[in-house]
Formats: sequence, structure tokens, C-alpha cells
Amino acid sequence: MIRYALRCERDHTFESWFQSSSTYDSQVKRKLVECPTCGSTKVEKAIMAPRIVSKKGREAVPVPVPASPPPAQEVISPGSTALMMAQERELRAKLKELRDHIVKNADDVGERFPTEARKMHYGETEHRPIYGEASLDEARELIEEGIEVAPIPVLPDDRN
Repeated sequence: MIRYALRCERDHTFESWFQSSSTYDSQVKRKLVECPTCGSTKVEKAIMAPRIVSKKGREAVPVPVPASPPPAQEVISPGSTALMMAQERELRAKLKELRDHIVKNADDVGERFPTEARKMHYGETEHRPIYGEASLDEARELIEEGIEVAPIPVLPDDRN
């Protein structure tokens, strides 16, 4: 799996995971990668700091990348904390709305998620929206088989 920092034509930045660099290239070419802020499909890779795993401790070591100045709309002035808090609340509300939509419109298959996703992918059962539980390894295996999966956002409030 590869995580890319991405930027759209309107200079919105976001991250996304891909099975490989060729998967990224293919999805961008087919306009399947879109900006979560504005919906633009004109997306390119942004500069990001790679992580290198050291042989000694097997810990990830961030590699510094020269910082570029932020775009004009991202400049923050003192006292803009209220604006940032409002944006965070709006983002949380949208993530909650997305989760509520998934829960309302898809079947919860619980721990059977990997099995059910495979059955649909290979034509053994009818396609339908589902959600459930899968370990990181199970999710990787599904992706390697060409089965599209995505995590459902979990918010700090959900863990109570």
C-alpha cells in the first residue's frame, strides 16, 4: 500500500491510499480520484515526506522535506482559532453524515465482511452495499484481489 499526498487544481490538499503507483496512475487516468473538498478530478501528487524504516529498531524515521509556503487561503492569523474550530466542527459533521448514510443504506455483515465482499466480487451473490469488520491484513488481501474497500470514518465521539 502507498499513501500519497495529493492536490487538486484548486490547491486543496488531501491524502489517499493506493495498492501501487500503477493503481494510482490508472485511477487518476479514469478520473476515479477526486478532491473531497470540491470534487475536482484534476488531481496530482504533492510533495510529501517519505518514511524510512530503520533496520535496527524497525521504527519509521521521517525524512525532512523542504517546506514550501502555504497557499494564500491557508495563512492563519492570530485569533483565527474560532474559524479553525468551526471548520473542524463542519468536517466532523460531514464525516458523521457519511457514516449515518452508510449505516442507513448498507447491510451490516459484521465479521463476515471479507467473505461477503468476495462473494459479491466473484458473482456468487448479488451486489449490494455492505459494511462490517475486517482486519488490516484482510483489507489488504481484498484490495490485492481487486476488491474495492474503504474504512468508515471513526470520530472520537464514537468511541464512548
